[in-house]
Amino acid sequence: MEYGLIGEKLGHSFSKVIHEQLVSDYTYQLKEIAKEDIDAFMKAKDFKAINVTIPYKQTVIPYLDEIDESAKRIGAVNTIVNRDGKLIGYNTDYLGFAYTLRKHNISLQGKKVLIMGNGGASKAIQEVVHQANAKQVLIVDIIASKETMTLDEIYKKHRDCEIIIQTTPVGMSPQVDASPIDLDGFDKLEACVDVIYNPLRTSFLLEAKKYNIPCVNGLEMLVAQAKYAVEYFKDITIDDVHIESIYQELLLEQSNLVFIGMPSSGKTTIANEVCTKLKREVIDIDAQIVERIQMPIAKYFELHGEAAFREIETQVTKELANSHHVVISCGGGIVKNYENIKNLQHNGFLIYIDRDIDQLLSDPSRPLSSSKEAIQQLYDTRAPLYESYSDVTITNHDTLVVAVDQAIATYTNQITIINM
Repeated sequence: MEYGLIGEKLGHSFSKVIHEQLVSDYTYQLKEIAKEDIDAFMKAKDFKAINVTIPYKQTVIPYLDEIDESAKRIGAVNTIVNRDGKLIGYNTDYLGFAYTLRKHNISLQGKKVLIMGNGGASKAIQEVVHQANAKQVLIVDIIASKETMTLDEIYKKHRDCEIIIQTTPVGMSPQVDASPIDLDGFDKLEACVDVIYNPLRTSFLLEAKKYNIPCVNGLEMLVAQAKYAVEYFKDITIDDVHIESIYQELLLEQSNLVFIGMPSSGKTTIANEVCTKLKREVIDIDAQIVERIQMPIAKYFELHGEAAFREIETQVTKELANSHHVVISCGGGIVKNYENIKNLQHNGFLIYIDRDIDQLLSDPSRPLSSSKEAIQQLYDTRAPLYESYSDVTITNHDTLVVAVDQAIATYTNQITIINM
């Protein structure tokens, strides 16, 4: 191996894709190494340069001949360059996080900053925070120490934090429902950052979004730290524009395109056309429910009531919470339960398809939109929810071709909305 990433488990790493887009004529390998084999690997020095991930960021330090000053302060190394048999260690997590803060105009100077977690990722971030001259830095860990405190202490004394940085695995896929902190009462919050990038929006970030707090996930940091690593690997300079292009491409690759809106607004038809153009699978939530209940939805409403139907709807959205790269068409009432929306927002870019009332068709087979009057009442109730929960709104007042093109253009051009 000349260039690559070492770690104990690397199954879902994006590193190969990112690195090979940063430099041409460059092969980047993923190498899983068992703990009992790391000593022999490091002593052999059979590589030109490597990245290091869990659980070896501290393990590799005794094998190094030199360590960059910031990596020394952090106490962890994620980048090693072999210069004529001399191993030199760096920490580009530090540089990647600093880039993310700059990119999103998040200033820590003079701020009260709360860092969730005290592991390897946290150490690099703590260095960035201290270098940025934060007024006060609080670190939460499961067990309090001289350096850390418990979450209970934060709730009792420190709800005036202005920035929260989440560095723990809590909320990572597949356990997307979990969040490390309840943001209720944190009235001075200016920004929330989560180093997790799968899902794209953790429960922690979705709660911040509900409070209209700017929030950022860890995907941009991942791409940025890779860029800095390649600069060390190859002794070159790479323009930051490459960070943004790769980051946007990954967002599109990992995200779902989700359509919400009124019954007969065109969600299913548009979704089917979009999936063909984008070469993605389409998932129709109502169709999935019909397959489960083995009867028309109107009949199920009649026999079991709306509440029973909504329970099944929520089960389906929960199963979709960890999905990627699909197009999803939702039933009109999906917005009645915020849990549905949260499930879809984890990896979803939500587009509200708005349509004039007089273009929405009454349908006796639809239990809640069987007449014009029923449609008007539904629209008045649901339109504010569609607008609130969607990332963007498009209109479907013209032809199908226009609506489909608008949906695709909006998605591809505004995908970064998912991370702000």
